[in-house]
Amino acid sequence: MKRYSVFAVAREGARHHTGWERAWRSPEPKKSYDVIIVGAGGHGLATAYYLGKNFGITNVAVIEKGWLGGGNTGRNTTIIRSNYLQDSSAAIYEKARDLYETLSQDLNYNVMFSPRGLIMLAQTHHEVRGYQRTAHANALQGVKTEFISREKVKELVPIINIDGPRYPVLGGLWQRRGGTARHDAVAWGYARACSDMGMDIIQKCEVTGVRRIAGRVVGVETTKGSIDCNKLGIVVAGHSGVLADMAGFRLPIESAALQALVSEPIKPCMDVVVMANTVHGYMSQSDKGEMVIGGGTDSFNNYTQRGSFHHIEETVRALVETFPMVSRLKMLRQWGGIVDMTGDRSPIISKTPLENCFINCGWGTGGFKAIPGSGWAMAELMAKGYSPLAAEFSVDRFKEGRFIDESVAAGVAH
Repeated sequence: MKRYSVFAVAREGARHHTGWERAWRSPEPKKSYDVIIVGAGGHGLATAYYLGKNFGITNVAVIEKGWLGGGNTGRNTTIIRSNYLQDSSAAIYEKARDLYETLSQDLNYNVMFSPRGLIMLAQTHHEVRGYQRTAHANALQGVKTEFISREKVKELVPIINIDGPRYPVLGGLWQRRGGTARHDAVAWGYARACSDMGMDIIQKCEVTGVRRIAGRVVGVETTKGSIDCNKLGIVVAGHSGVLADMAGFRLPIESAALQALVSEPIKPCMDVVVMANTVHGYMSQSDKGEMVIGGGTDSFNNYTQRGSFHHIEETVRALVETFPMVSRLKMLRQWGGIVDMTGDRSPIISKTPLENCFINCGWGTGGFKAIPGSGWAMAELMAKGYSPLAAEFSVDRFKEGRFIDESVAAGVAH
């Protein structure tokens, strides 16, 4: 494929942009592949990319029942951070954050990574102690964070009200290299790189069954016919339980909608990401000027991708005290994504009871920030049978009691 550069832009501009080619191919599926990845979201595409880049495995099909990046990858709030307490969590998220730093150069595609910095507000004394503990743990893990004063928070975020009547700001956990990226561009960049390596990205192709012989995966049934494979990777977020049932095993996950919204565009007023976990709301400003706002998952299991009025009220009401300006904004659009939640709110990257079948799921509300690290670990697990990054995230931990309870550690599941 053509390499993108300033010279390519100038050349195409001179000939009225008639020479651009498609970013990735859309072939019909072959009869057989070495590896099939189900799910053409960020995690699935990253898995395919690192299978090719790190291990030379390129006879790969990435199958998507809808359109590329049309699930949670295109429906999140773009936050990237790695300031987790547990060692295994910090390791995989920091790997992802580190890969994000050079992802645009690696993929030759601008993913618009913006390390603008991220603050997790401490609005209770319990949170102060918790974030100070996390800062110490991060120092041991090699993750650069620091606990900052309320005055520093106000300096970084002038629009914030640090003297709220219920939850005044007492400080914050500051990760200077946290930030955001363009969610669609991450999927598009990985897809273009995978296609360039000769992999097939097959859209509008729903998996309807998993074929097994003697406890081993041999292929999948799809709406475009049967496709054989030697190895199968299931990376379908909120629909993981559905695919696992087809493969003959159960997962300790539940699915729920996570909603978000954006305001009308306004002038630049906040150049960092702010998470307020006590009131359970988070906010950043996009490059277009919209305030990107999110909160917690719906309190009931569901598969909807629509928004609801009660979520707008709950999330915005929580943020108005800390950001009074939010009350004067008009909502531009709202959406939902189906997230897959484990009991300990940490992911599963694991072999399964079905031989040569691997699964990557359970990222809950924090999947986007992990895409490069998740793909790196999943590719290593599928290629070699073991990955140090993925070792602690085996599905066996639930029957062995080795929980990675990040929701308790962070006070929030994001």
